[in-house]
Amino acid sequence: MDFFQHQDKARRNTKLLLALYAAAVISIVLLTNLLVIVVSGFFDSASLMASSEGYDWGLFLMVSMLVILLIGLGSLYRIHSLSKGGSVVAEMLDGQLLIDPHGSLEKRRLLNVVEEMAIAAGTPVPPVYIIPDDSINAFAAGYSPGDAIIGVTEGALQNLSRDQLQGVIAHEFSHILNGDMRLNIRLMGVLYGILMLAVIGRIVLNGSRLRSSSKRNSGGAILAVGLGLLILGYLGKFFGTLIKAAVSRQREYLADASAVQFTRYPLGISGALKRIGGYSQGTVLANPESEEISHAFFCSGVNFTFGALTSTHPPLAERIKRLEPNWNGAYLSHNEPDQSLPAESAGPLLSSFAGAAIRINADEVFQTMGQPGGAQLSHARSLLALISDELLNAAHETFSARAIVYLLLLDQDAAIQERQLNFLENVADTAVLHRLYEMLPLFPAVKPVMRLPLLEIAMPALRQMTRVQYEAFKANIHGLVIADQKMSLSEWALQKFVTKHLGEAFDGAHRRPKYKGYAAVRGQCAQLLSVLAYTDVTSTDPQVAFAVGRELLGLDIELVDKSSLSLSNLNDCVDALAELRPLLKPKLLKACIATITADGVATPVEVELVRTVADSLDCPMPPIVA
Repeated sequence: MDFFQHQDKARRNTKLLLALYAAAVISIVLLTNLLVIVVSGFFDSASLMASSEGYDWGLFLMVSMLVILLIGLGSLYRIHSLSKGGSVVAEMLDGQLLIDPHGSLEKRRLLNVVEEMAIAAGTPVPPVYIIPDDSINAFAAGYSPGDAIIGVTEGALQNLSRDQLQGVIAHEFSHILNGDMRLNIRLMGVLYGILMLAVIGRIVLNGSRLRSSSKRNSGGAILAVGLGLLILGYLGKFFGTLIKAAVSRQREYLADASAVQFTRYPLGISGALKRIGGYSQGTVLANPESEEISHAFFCSGVNFTFGALTSTHPPLAERIKRLEPNWNGAYLSHNEPDQSLPAESAGPLLSSFAGAAIRINADEVFQTMGQPGGAQLSHARSLLALISDELLNAAHETFSARAIVYLLLLDQDAAIQERQLNFLENVADTAVLHRLYEMLPLFPAVKPVMRLPLLEIAMPALRQMTRVQYEAFKANIHGLVIADQKMSLSEWALQKFVTKHLGEAFDGAHRRPKYKGYAAVRGQCAQLLSVLAYTDVTSTDPQVAFAVGRELLGLDIELVDKSSLSLSNLNDCVDALAELRPLLKPKLLKACIATITADGVATPVEVELVRTVADSLDCPMPPIVA
């Protein structure tokens, strides 16, 4: 199953979740009505719902509507509270944001692993939160890569080797890339409402104790209703746990397998699982909020009353055996030395680093989307080795990260660059401007292939801006781009990447599939392929390049005249194409790759452009390795 099939399955799993949710709500509605019948019959011979005149359907409807309203409001409240993305989930567990690269050795190692993984996967680097708990566990949370976070417990940080930690983080990246993370956070939202009955029941029980003894009969009825609601609430909680188990368990095996493909080292993730098996603190978190998030953890974060029936994760031993068929059943003790191999060193610098055109095999590119491998990870390490420590350190600080974005948007032409700097002096934050001037001497050394990785690394720091800072920053980027009275494709790519992912983090801008076919977006397809066809300034005729992409896409469209194209229109066009159903996007992206490689090769600028288009379509494309 490839990336696009995983995305489509995640969308269908959301429908399954809603169906199970509806079934649970209907069950609770019927049981609540049964409770009212029993209580009214016990305390009043003239039953409220079943009298000599027949069944009281009006009361049944009223009780049903009240229960549905209560559950619905609870779910809507939780969904709204989670709308800001994964950071809300991390804060529920008292997570502390890890952003300073100068912390302890273990924290620097964790940040480095996460950054390598993100660059290799083609996604923004997710903010990392340290969860204050001695257990060994981790999770990913959010609606999209743009608002995703990764949480790691102190126990995992202190007790896992680099390779084991890398296996765990690769597992979590699989959840980010394949849409599991979005389903997890939706589960939290919709299931919260089911638990509201237990909350109301507890309130009613407490209230009944305050009633005077003169109202003993009425108080007894209220006590019975409260107790019944409490029982129904916990029954709803049981239903919720079953739903989480139904949609979660199999995905853990898939994420384990993806982690092995990503790292090319099965002993990393299996070693982490064996370390957990031999660790006295296990994986259960002390924080009571962990129960709500149990389905999102690397391993079970809570103890389940009904064992395998309600467990959201497969048994530890089964997961290890799938990774190591010849495993002898022995776990790693806390003090046992780690026998895993050291992390692979950065590979040789590839030809694309020097700005040379490279050959691209579209099928190979698509095999890595959502499932990056060892080649992409090695490439990411090489990229990080290429970037100066000064720039890497700056990318982790909020003011300096903004300065890096401004730096990447500066023009090579000295006169245009001067206009851009004059513009920034009038609008930019003084501290940001100061850091930009400090980094200006590094500008000539910034190669095209460094731009996206630097932006990816800077995203956690950029997400720490206030709303006011974000709005000003977004306006400054636009002003910087148009300061030279033109916008290049490289400028568009950088601006699009930043605004898309910051928009997801600040505005919750998450699109849902709308188009079931290409017919509704024929014009947008024509514009996109036309822009890509004109991008090739070598010997290829734009008509020829466009025809190659059009044939692969199978649409009756014509090359748009260059004078009719604009990058603002390209923005709208890509946003519309992002609303295609997941299984329609592969053919479109293959047509894009075919268009830029009509001459047999692609330049770094063309590769950057196609990767930005893919990212805008919510299909992160890993670095293309020559």
